[in-house]
Amino acid sequence: MDTASLEGKTALKEKILALKNRLKAVILTHNYQIPEIQELADFCGDSLELAKISKGLKEKVIVFCGVKFMAETAKILSPRKRVFLPVLGAGCPLADTITPLELIELKNKYPDAWVVSYVNTSAEIKSLSDVCCTSSNAVSVVKNVPADRIIFIPDKNLGAWVKKNVPEKEITTHSGFCYVHEQFSLNDLKRARELYPPAKIMVHPECRSELQDAADFVVSTSGMLKAAKKSSADIFIIGTEKDMIYRLEKENPEKKFYSLGNTRACIDMKKTTLDELYKALLKERYEITIDKSIIDKADRALKEMIKYV
Repeated sequence: MDTASLEGKTALKEKILALKNRLKAVILTHNYQIPEIQELADFCGDSLELAKISKGLKEKVIVFCGVKFMAETAKILSPRKRVFLPVLGAGCPLADTITPLELIELKNKYPDAWVVSYVNTSAEIKSLSDVCCTSSNAVSVVKNVPADRIIFIPDKNLGAWVKKNVPEKEITTHSGFCYVHEQFSLNDLKRARELYPPAKIMVHPECRSELQDAADFVVSTSGMLKAAKKSSADIFIIGTEKDMIYRLEKENPEKKFYSLGNTRACIDMKKTTLDELYKALLKERYEITIDKSIIDKADRALKEMIKYV
């Protein structure tokens, strides 16, 4: 990067912080955001961490650097706060794999089941659910809800991980998947073992079942941070979105982190740039609005989720 570009980015960051202070806003940033956005965050984390943080904030303005379902979650948990998404088109293909009609059909087919929906779903899907979960507490949620039959939506790989860890319950899963995590293969993992024999391999539970079975750790992004800090290993292979490695390196500078196979990027997570964040703050644009009836129903499912940490 040349000096002029560096100076321009520094000036833009200063403008962003000045606007944030003027609005008395808080910037929440997911672990998959680009490093420059992570650096500006008041709080950086995974879905569960940011959901709990958003509810406890005293500030009345939240700028959520992530994708739409995350900003919706913050709005549902804090309906009186103003929540902005810097890029309106930052969505989640996984969340789009299930429609309200499909979920209603599943509920009609299994009327005695509890619907456990991954937080990677729309506000309307959450409103039709009994409880939400994240990748870090999905097993705990399913294990502890007062039902023997579960409809788990929409991620089939996370659903398979839950089935493996809660065999005592009947769990019906959906066919959705995250295209980023689906790209990692067992061959990638075998090659990593050959290249870095001492390394510990960590994969996200949105990865396919065969990778879950072969990895050393199957953990959420927050789980990866905890495992990297606790482990005596100094080399790790990471099976998740590429910019998680930035935070792992930042918090563990004495350790080495490599992507499992080719680096995999979420296109939607990369839509939030410094320029888009600046415009969102300057123009106060792309505020999240949700119908009150949906908020009320979805709020119950999210509050149930936070009980099972």
